[in-house]
Amino acid sequence: MTHRKIAVRSSIVFCGLLLAAASACAEESRVNLDWLKLMTNASHQTNYSGVFVYQYDDRVKTSRITHVVEPDSEYERLESLDGPKREIIRHHGQAWSYSNHKVVPMDGPRGRNRFPSLLPEQLSALSENYQIKEIGTERVAGYNAQVVLFHPHDSLRYAHKIWLHADTGLLLRAVVLNDRNQTIEQYTFTQLQVGGDIDRSWIKQAAALTRNAGAADSTDKAKEVTPVNSGWVVDSLPSGFKKTMEIQRPSRDRHVPITQLVFSDGLSAISVFIENADADEDDAEGLSSRGALNLYRKVMDLHVVTVVGEVPPRTVMQVLDSVRYNGKRERGSNPLSIFGLW
Repeated sequence: MTHRKIAVRSSIVFCGLLLAAASACAEESRVNLDWLKLMTNASHQTNYSGVFVYQYDDRVKTSRITHVVEPDSEYERLESLDGPKREIIRHHGQAWSYSNHKVVPMDGPRGRNRFPSLLPEQLSALSENYQIKEIGTERVAGYNAQVVLFHPHDSLRYAHKIWLHADTGLLLRAVVLNDRNQTIEQYTFTQLQVGGDIDRSWIKQAAALTRNAGAADSTDKAKEVTPVNSGWVVDSLPSGFKKTMEIQRPSRDRHVPITQLVFSDGLSAISVFIENADADEDDAEGLSSRGALNLYRKVMDLHVVTVVGEVPPRTVMQVLDSVRYNGKRERGSNPLSIFGLW
């Protein structure tokens, strides 16, 4: 056989191996995304009740969650089992805090994702930003679970490891890992009932409480959050992070509203807050952390800019240092005037 024929045959074999590898990767990605789609549906369509713990740093918090799907909607009750007694009721996409016989509307739908509905926000983006692997099966709270690992393509985000109920896809455990494979935050069920006779006695009272609170608050609530195009931009986001929301929300202590930009890579979120600086103690600069959540604040041009994200400290610092104002204004005007500073 001539060298040319050998080279041609080798090329054909090599191309075949590449195609096989690509096909295997595509199949692996499809299988993993199927698990995630199942999990997304399970968190909203499954009746369950259980106790889970949230661990971060050296702290442990225990809560009981009950989720029930009714013909008209889904209901969820979250009860704190440590410290002061408190409940959070979720219904029709809204959330209310119930404590000391008072019901207070919360900004739950726009807040951080919650267990066991932590993931995902944008399925299509996950495989672009993470290597997704099924790494076996384990038992959690007495149930068989499929373990899935999300390993990031860069060091600007954390790795995530999740355990999904083998039958329904319900999220049973979630762990966030740093670049040294150390656990920095985790949620896990310790007791769980999936399906069957779930307690529904609280639903009628919860529906009445939230209906009354929602009717009284609906007018003010509509005025609180406003979609905007503020002119603030972030130049140095990690690859894959897309803007999902840009709003203005009222400030509790200041007359000028706060601008918030939210970015997501499909798994983790980063929020940028811009507000007026007034030299009080809330304007203190620096970095702080709680589990996987890192916060970095800096005063820039009479503004306090705060970046909060489920990403490593270096990432929130990189993002904040790239924030700038790029809004349109008339020639000779002061850009700070639009925020009521001049």
